[in-house]
Amino acid sequence: MNDHLKKIFSSHQKKKLTDKKLNAAAVLVPLFHDGKEYHLLLTQRSDEVLHHKGQISFPGGKPHKADASLLDTALRESWEEIGLNPGDVEIIGELDDTPTRTSGFSISPFIALIPHPYTFTRNPHEIDDIINVPLSALLDPSHCKQNMVNDDGEMITASTYEYNGRVIWGATASIIKQLLDTLRTSV
Repeated sequence: MNDHLKKIFSSHQKKKLTDKKLNAAAVLVPLFHDGKEYHLLLTQRSDEVLHHKGQISFPGGKPHKADASLLDTALRESWEEIGLNPGDVEIIGELDDTPTRTSGFSISPFIALIPHPYTFTRNPHEIDDIINVPLSALLDPSHCKQNMVNDDGEMITASTYEYNGRVIWGATASIIKQLLDTLRTSV
């Protein structure tokens, strides 16, 4: 099954944002198989972080000068936030850049396969919780809602996902929708 996912995401043609007003950021989109099904790993950000306090997100953030690429940023941030060793990560593709208009970022999502089980080390200053959500739950229409939102004066449809009392919205929900749409079109 991992080979199938690798084929799907390695063939995806990434669309890059060219809006120079947006600052670069990168996230890791970690997937793991628990022996029964695939899960997506998410985090709940702490109230101490500068941006997106308390929100459900993927591990990631802004590049540092020492990062050679946005992939390096995603891997470094995943290590700092949840203790995911870059050597334990297999990058299988990228999704399209995703804007966050309210905080001014262009997020580059990198899809990764990670081992399971795994012992994470949560950085309590950045992350309140590490969450795993079965892909089957995200694919279930009862967990997804479509909302009309104002995006820079333009009304657009935005997805939100609900799972175990948590609401996933914003750029994270957009990245999840893109991931799920890519999976749906390849089946």
